[in-house]
Amino acid sequence: MADIEAASTDVNLWVQQFSDSLASGNIVNVCEMFAEHGAWRDVLALTWTIKTFENRGGIAAMLESTLRSTLPHDFAVEAEPGACEGWLLFKTQQGSCKGYVRLDGSGKALTVFTALQDLEEHQTKTGKQRPTGLYDDLDEGTWLDRKQAEQNSLGTDSQPYVLIVGGGQGGLALGARLKVQGVPTLIVDRHAKSGDEWRSRYNSLTLHDPVWYDHMPYVPFPDNWPIYTPKDKLGDFLEAYAMIMELNIWNSTEFVSAAHDENSGEWDVIVERDGKAIHLHPAHVVMAVGNAGFPRKPNFTGKDIFQGDQVHSSEYTSGEGRQGQQVVVIGANNSAHDICADLVENGAKPVMIQRSSTLVLKGETNSKMARALYSEEAVEQGLTTERADFLNASLPLRMAEHAQKEAWAQIAISDAEFYQKLADAGFQLDFGEDGTGLFMKYLRTASGYYIDVGASEMVADGRIGLRSQVEIEQLTENGVLLSDGEELPADMIVFATGFGSMEEWVKRLISLSVAEKIGPCWGYGSGAAGDPGPWEGELRNMWKPTAQDGLWFHGGNLQQSRFYSHYLALQLKARYENVEFAVYDSN
Repeated sequence: MADIEAASTDVNLWVQQFSDSLASGNIVNVCEMFAEHGAWRDVLALTWTIKTFENRGGIAAMLESTLRSTLPHDFAVEAEPGACEGWLLFKTQQGSCKGYVRLDGSGKALTVFTALQDLEEHQTKTGKQRPTGLYDDLDEGTWLDRKQAEQNSLGTDSQPYVLIVGGGQGGLALGARLKVQGVPTLIVDRHAKSGDEWRSRYNSLTLHDPVWYDHMPYVPFPDNWPIYTPKDKLGDFLEAYAMIMELNIWNSTEFVSAAHDENSGEWDVIVERDGKAIHLHPAHVVMAVGNAGFPRKPNFTGKDIFQGDQVHSSEYTSGEGRQGQQVVVIGANNSAHDICADLVENGAKPVMIQRSSTLVLKGETNSKMARALYSEEAVEQGLTTERADFLNASLPLRMAEHAQKEAWAQIAISDAEFYQKLADAGFQLDFGEDGTGLFMKYLRTASGYYIDVGASEMVADGRIGLRSQVEIEQLTENGVLLSDGEELPADMIVFATGFGSMEEWVKRLISLSVAEKIGPCWGYGSGAAGDPGPWEGELRNMWKPTAQDGLWFHGGNLQQSRFYSHYLALQLKARYENVEFAVYDSN
């Protein structure tokens, strides 16, 4: 084998040495092939969880624990000769895997990303594995007979192996993955139809991310789909998606409670449907209720004497009929901006109360930042959504922080005129606590930002009134009294004050003890406000085993739902089929 010290910057040669060292069990050699601060991010391939190892010691400990049971082998590289980064394919005892490697100038690995793609003995029935659809290929009866029998029996005569709580894009994406995997799954959702969660939001809402970032698994948006999807259009698509993917959904169903039986390994779940309490006994419960908890509606003094309307942003639908009215919107993030813009368009006079600084990113700049991976240009260059997602996931969070900090330093320069206009209007701006920008702020707290799709210009020119560096003293009969003594008249108050944390759902629907057992969800331990340490390097409790057997969390934006639903489904499929594996535990 070639001398590790004389390693080439050709990733093809690096992977050959890597493969040889793993095959011989030479963990010391493997670790020496990484830069001193190189990192290995693994998604199920070796660890059967989602974990990043940021130094040679961590990599060595992981390999000592996992190498014998996974036996990675059959490595192949997809890279031009002499390239310092590239794709790799390999297999383990459990299945087929994919990876991506980046080398530094010395020929050492800066980053390695590995991820399980399919189970060896239970391959996904897609592509070449897809069923014929012919009558003789069906188990019994016609396709329609089988579909109706499954829908009629699941939850009554037979139990779902997986119960997904929430039928938004996250629940539907995971439901589709599990359907394709052949895992009996039931989705319960309180809305009457799939997509109603989006339909119920304020009328002016559109997605703030471009269409190339937002595709659903298996069924991408058509080529004529708008770049920014209107919320009702998305709602219709999700309803059609559920039908196309033949998902088993109980709509108009409330998840009431759940308790885990440690002896049987099953949950006793109570749902209410058609006025009846129904007991379900799944092996796994997935909370797919978004990446937030319940609406935060501040308990301001005077709320009982205010004569106008008071609504949380989640209850706001439209400014129609409010022409000429004074509306105070408390908050200055995405929803607050969207609602204020909608009020302006309907002839109302909104005033935004900004109590803390906000990160703002121009929609155009946001699209430019995503262009390398998610854009028409990327598609034309042959970069599939799957590959874009993989590249997006291949950079560990600590390195992503550095990259984002550099990017935002450039944004501050290139969009300086835009930011100056907002500052001149009195708007408090930030680029994140440490200058790392929107993406890291989203991963830390999922709050505190606005992707501008038009409202910033309204703030700058005064169509949206602004009061910043003030607090709410109290509500009065006819308005809002601020801490500087000003009283703003108001016919309506909108509380765009965000939502609580995801674990609130566990406290309410399962128990306080289980919520305390699993700990916080979301955030990665950056130490920034709202995301306390210690450092995790991965989102807490998301898409991976939690401290409570059989309890999982699935959420995030459409891209995260699309990408991570694949890996959560693989974990559930492996358990359903009794595949032998061991989840890596560094403790």
